[in-house]
Amino acid sequence: MISKNTICLWYDGTALEAATFYARTFPDSAVGAVLRAPGDFPSGKQGDVLTVQFTVLGLPCLGLNGGPAFQHNEAFSFQVATDDQIETDRLWNAIVGNGGQESECGWCKDKWGLSWQITPRALTEAIADPDPAAAQRAFNAMMTMQKIDIAAIEAARRGG
Repeated sequence: MISKNTICLWYDGTALEAATFYARTFPDSAVGAVLRAPGDFPSGKQGDVLTVQFTVLGLPCLGLNGGPAFQHNEAFSFQVATDDQIETDRLWNAIVGNGGQESECGWCKDKWGLSWQITPRALTEAIADPDPAAAQRAFNAMMTMQKIDIAAIEAARRGG
């Protein structure tokens, strides 16, 4: 059964590949129903995968193989709160190492162009520190990073 509210993500024929990667990479993720087109459509033929139901970290999604007309951009991203450097590294490396691309401040893109923010909880806590100087130091440290280095964020927060 489809959720009442589902994130629909547009792919150019690779929705099943993307959904399978997400299910393999993120906890509480799975591939659900695959709908094959009952007839030809602008970007495919009868029998091609049209949609894929999947979850990413418990969020219901639908991958639509809509063709090349629309591309993902940074206006939409998944923000993943990580608990430690091991989890941060694992997720970042899985995305970037599977044909993805590094960006700034914990952002990266997967090989399908979908943006991800791999955001350690320690970073969120540091930039929300009630001490404005500590928050600014942590923020300034983050601004120099691609993948977030929790030890460096914590050192900056402490003033070290």
